[in-house]
Amino acid sequence: MFKLEGKKALVIGGGLGMGESTAMRLAEAGCDIGIVDIDLARAETVAGRVEALGRRAAPIVCDVLDDSQIQGMVDEAERSLGGLDLMASIVGQATFSNVLDMTPAEWDLDHRRNLRYFFFAAQAVARSMVRRGVGGAITAVSSVSGIQGAPAHASYGAAKAGLISLVKSMGVELADYGIRVNSIAPGSIRTPRVLLSPDADAFDERIRQSLVPFKRRGETDEIAKAILFLSSDLASYVTGQTLAVDGGWTAQFLIGRRR
Repeated sequence: MFKLEGKKALVIGGGLGMGESTAMRLAEAGCDIGIVDIDLARAETVAGRVEALGRRAAPIVCDVLDDSQIQGMVDEAERSLGGLDLMASIVGQATFSNVLDMTPAEWDLDHRRNLRYFFFAAQAVARSMVRRGVGGAITAVSSVSGIQGAPAHASYGAAKAGLISLVKSMGVELADYGIRVNSIAPGSIRTPRVLLSPDADAFDERIRQSLVPFKRRGETDEIAKAILFLSSDLASYVTGQTLAVDGGWTAQFLIGRRR
């Protein structure tokens, strides 16, 4: 039931990390893929890997923070693939600014690159799905920061919490058209950006000590597999939901290291 033969998927942020893993998982399940990235070379590299599986691939360059480019991105994917059945959006980034120091520009940037763009991209894809009348599935990547608070996460966490709320509203409203809308809330995942962080080793040690019951970071493919589930018929009665993929991070009550 994970088979998605003949489906057309748009993966926003598909050129790297969780997006690349998602594009490959969906392609392995049978999808043709539109790979959206701000970097053409990255999109083309993933497109080549998709085509090596015998699937159709369309590398698409788009800066999703520019509202004027979003409809063109969707139009190009439709032309290249012959329609859209699925969308997965992985783009997101945090400013990490303290509450007392945060500027209006930092607040606005976190909301633009974690919440605003997703709404307008999902709106454009949903309109396409409604015109075709075949339903579909849209999956966002939120964060555990949208579920629990953390220092220097105020604007990012608020944007991700807004995303969690947004998929509820969109899931309810688009159910009439057979369109499901859900999100994944990753914990700390071994993405290229995370691994380049100067405090990556120290944070890994904290994870091993107490933060995550599994005592490790997640892998990008573990997020991709969750998106594959929400995109498939195994999740045919699931909409408006957020699935935490965090190794149990948000499930525990932190009282110190376990004995």
